[in-house]
Amino acid sequence: MSQKSKASRYLIKILLGGVSVIIAEFLLPGIYLEDAATGFILAAVIILINLTLKPLFILLTLPLTLVTFGLFLLVINGLVILFCDWLIPGFTVDGFWWALLFALVLSVLNSLFGNSLNPEDG
Repeated sequence: MSQKSKASRYLIKILLGGVSVIIAEFLLPGIYLEDAATGFILAAVIILINLTLKPLFILLTLPLTLVTFGLFLLVINGLVILFCDWLIPGFTVDGFWWALLFALVLSVLNSLFGNSLNPEDG
């Protein structure tokens, strides 16, 4: 696959992810975005974290994930959202449960759009 098509695929993922973030923020009162541009930045950061840090988190928590039959992955997703809250100015989450719910809603919206914020997916 050429670099140009890879780059355009990432750009499409960021755009669709940004739209999903904006919709999820509209639906959830515990999530705040300063503006639409922050939503697209958040989508890009989530993609970057899913590519770099999340596999390490999954590996380190594998025993706990197996004991909980994979449900601990939801906690990891919530923690990724809280990390983004700390990292990105203009994005605020009211707490862990809102982060967890935001991650779930975001996942559902991305599934409906046929998009995944996991860059390894085709």
